[in-house]
Amino acid sequence: MKPLMDVPALEARLAAGHRTVLLDVRWVLGDPHGRDHYLAGHLPGAVFVDLASELSDPAVPDRGRHPLPSAGQFQESARRWGIRKGDVVVAYDDSANMAAARVWWMLRDAGLDEVYLLDGGLGAWIAAGLSVEAGPVHPTPGDVELGSGRMPVLDAGAAAAWPRQGLLLDARAGERYRGEVEPVDPRAGHIPGAVSAPTTGNVDEAGRFLSPAELQRRFKSVGVTAGRPVAVYCGSGVTAAHEVAALELAGFPAALYPGSFSEWSNRPGLPVATGPEPGDLGTETLNGGKPAGNPAGGRGSVAL
Repeated sequence: MKPLMDVPALEARLAAGHRTVLLDVRWVLGDPHGRDHYLAGHLPGAVFVDLASELSDPAVPDRGRHPLPSAGQFQESARRWGIRKGDVVVAYDDSANMAAARVWWMLRDAGLDEVYLLDGGLGAWIAAGLSVEAGPVHPTPGDVELGSGRMPVLDAGAAAAWPRQGLLLDARAGERYRGEVEPVDPRAGHIPGAVSAPTTGNVDEAGRFLSPAELQRRFKSVGVTAGRPVAVYCGSGVTAAHEVAALELAGFPAALYPGSFSEWSNRPGLPVATGPEPGDLGTETLNGGKPAGNPAGGRGSVAL
């Protein structure tokens, strides 16, 4: 199931009266006013999703800034948003889907197949001349039953070992990868062996995803090839989900390291590399350097 729905397809669904749950995930690092932006104007009928409180547990240093919530907590949130069994869900934001990809990934991991990102997000909807509405939306609670483990993930031990068997992509900005700046995490740099592939390279100037062919060329240029296992991390596991979606569009399945660099950099025993090159892998790994769970086909008992 491809991860995108474009504005004409969504408009047609809504005009035909097909049940569609719209999720507004307005969030940007450093801007705590996502709900205020939502209240000022959102797609008609869209429900606000709070990334910090509904898509994450409270920050814990050795789990990162946005740890994944438990399956039970996430199911409660999904029901609060009005999701019922069999619903089609479309998520969006106003930042090229960098935040909305988090709920897309989580719902896919929880077992929903019909969940999409609105390509271009709020900007594409407005650019098409379509209306928005202000104020909150309070849907009738849903009854969806969610699980977990449908999407492949890594823990810190698997991330440490991953470059020996596959390709580990760092989705943060290049200057953070190189260690030139680090605005939020305790150490600057990247996981040794990781290759820089900033998430911003997945979209065009309007915030729409590049075509599958363009994304294939982009990812092949950093070493992605068919049959080579790929995993992605970012600062706290949010925008890395966007890269997983982009890789899926390009035809490359990828695992996610949810704890990402915010978890990694809080563990003093783990090495950090700086500069433009992947760096020396060294010998320090966790869990004997073996992937946790089943990186090829689901989370299983991965430790986060």
